[in-house]
Amino acid sequence: MDIVEFWKHVLEQDADKIRAYFCKDAYVNWHCTNEHFNVEEYIRANCEYPGDWTGEVERVEMENSRIITVTHVYSKERTLSFHVTSFFSIEDSKIKSVDEYWADDGEAPEWRKKLGIGNPIP
Repeated sequence: MDIVEFWKHVLEQDADKIRAYFCKDAYVNWHCTNEHFNVEEYIRANCEYPGDWTGEVERVEMENSRIITVTHVYSKERTLSFHVTSFFSIEDSKIKSVDEYWADDGEAPEWRKKLGIGNPIP
């Protein structure tokens, strides 16, 4: 399974191509918003999300039937930016389940800036 191609289709919001990556009884959990989706619900949430999106997979880790990705997802106008960490379980070369953690990209909080700690990631 080509996980980078999967993400390409997710970012293109291509429902038919996304669907082909999943087992019929697969599910996706978005932990940060406490949501559990079946495949069709996940595709609808992804493909009906407003706007045009792009991004890049920044990291891939594979071990047996597990794939972990860190992906930078942002609007084409660059007004919104997110990082998502995804844990995929693979069965018969298809996605059986996904546990995802989405985070809004932004500035460090003011209280940490006042402490004078940390620097931007190079």
